Parts: sequence; C-alpha cells; structure tokens
Amino acid sequence: MNRLAGKVALITGAAQGLGEAMARRMVEEGARVVLTDINEAGVKTVAASIGDAAVACRHDVTSPEDWAAAVAFAEGKFGGFHVLVNNAGIAAGSTVEATDFDTWKRVHSIDLDSVFLGCKLSLPTMARTVRETDVRGSIINLSSIAGVIAAHNSAAYNSAKAAVRHLTKSVALHCAKQKYRITCNSIHPVFIDTPILKGITDAMGREAGLEKLGRQIPLGVVGEPDDIAWAAVYLASDEAKMVTGHGLYVDGGISAM
Repeated sequence: MNRLAGKVALITGAAQGLGEAMARRMVEEGARVVLTDINEAGVKTVAASIGDAAVACRHDVTSPEDWAAAVAFAEGKFGGFHVLVNNAGIAAGSTVEATDFDTWKRVHSIDLDSVFLGCKLSLPTMARTVRETDVRGSIINLSSIAGVIAAHNSAAYNSAKAAVRHLTKSVALHCAKQKYRITCNSIHPVFIDTPILKGITDAMGREAGLEKLGRQIPLGVVGEPDDIAWAAVYLASDEAKMVTGHGLYVDGGISAM
C-alpha cells in the first residue's frame, strides 16, 4: 500500500478495461486520479465508484483542445499531475491491401497521435508539478505486443503501436535531457480480457474465443486487466525511478518464441 502516495495520475480511456483497472489500483496505492474518456457517462460512473480520490471528465484524445481542457481540469482539481497514462486506443484488423485510408488514419489518430498530443501538452504541467511537489513523475504509454510482433492482418494497428514504442524512447530521452525527473516507458500487453476482444468473443462465444486466443500464448491463458494495472503501478512508482525508455512486455512469453 501507498506505493503512489502523494502522486496524481491522469489516465485516458478510463471508462472501462485497462484504464479502469489502472485507476483502481493506483488509488489503492495512494494516488489521486483523473479519469478521462470520450464516454463521459461511463467514466463518471467509474470515478464515482472509486471514491473521492477519483474525478472524471470527457476527453477526445485526438483533439488538442480537449487535451488542453483535460490538463486544465487536472490542475483545477488537484493542482497538476505527476503521472500520465496514455491508454485510450482502438483495435482494427485487416491486411495492408484491405485497409482503407480512412481506417488507417483513424487508427493512427487514436492510437498514436493521441500519445504525441498527451506527452506534448502534459509535459509543461507535469514538469511544474514535479518541481513544486518534489515528487517524481512518469509517463506510461500503452503500446501492445503487436507493436513488436507483426501480424498479416493488423497493418494499421501494428504500425501505430510500433510507433508508440519508439516515440516513448524519444520522449524518455527528452525528459532526461531536460532534467524533468519524469520517466517515460511503454507497456506491451498480449491479449487481455477486456472489451477490445469483444469482436472475437461475440463471434465464437466468450469461452471458446478466450481459449482460442490463449492457445497462442506460451502460458496458455489470456491476461487479466490487473496484469497490466500492476505493471503501470510499478512504472509510476519510485521503485522504477531508474527505468526509462523501456518497453515492458506483459505477454505471457509470446515474444520469446
């Protein structure tokens, strides 16, 4: 407990899935959390269920104006924030020939451009908050094992998540050079049991779909949201103060194959 005491986190895509799980675990570890999502009703419900340490606001992560508003909201509620989790994202599966340009642009806008905007527009406030409170900061970008291992039918998703991985390294080096005391790392999940798998589990049936996906993973099972939430808690904590520019694979061993 209290691994994140004194820290404030802003987590995007927090109305469900990984974002919700990370918010709950961070609050349990002593943080206060700003939850954002384009699903305003959903994210407000999640924040209310967590308690007084959580607040919520509507946030389209592809909009620079919405990013400025979310940062200002966090400043108004908590005086700033130390931890940024760029979690919001979508999945899209098709080959390079089958992917239309509008889909390509939409996937990159939500999965990649939002991470650029989040880092760029949050860093001034984060650096100030870290300096004024003398509490270290952390940026955590949700990539995917698909950003490391490609698939024939995930052209746009592979491209966006691979770019998040490398952008993370650039941001980490920038923060180090500026002496911000802010680390930047990416997390690379394998299949996790969240709504992002709904297309597969609806088509095959939940149990059959999860079993099929699990057979592709050396450990034999699909991951749980808390597997990613605890990784994020570690990277946000001072336990990881010397970890930056790193990609943390939470992949059940699939990258070792």
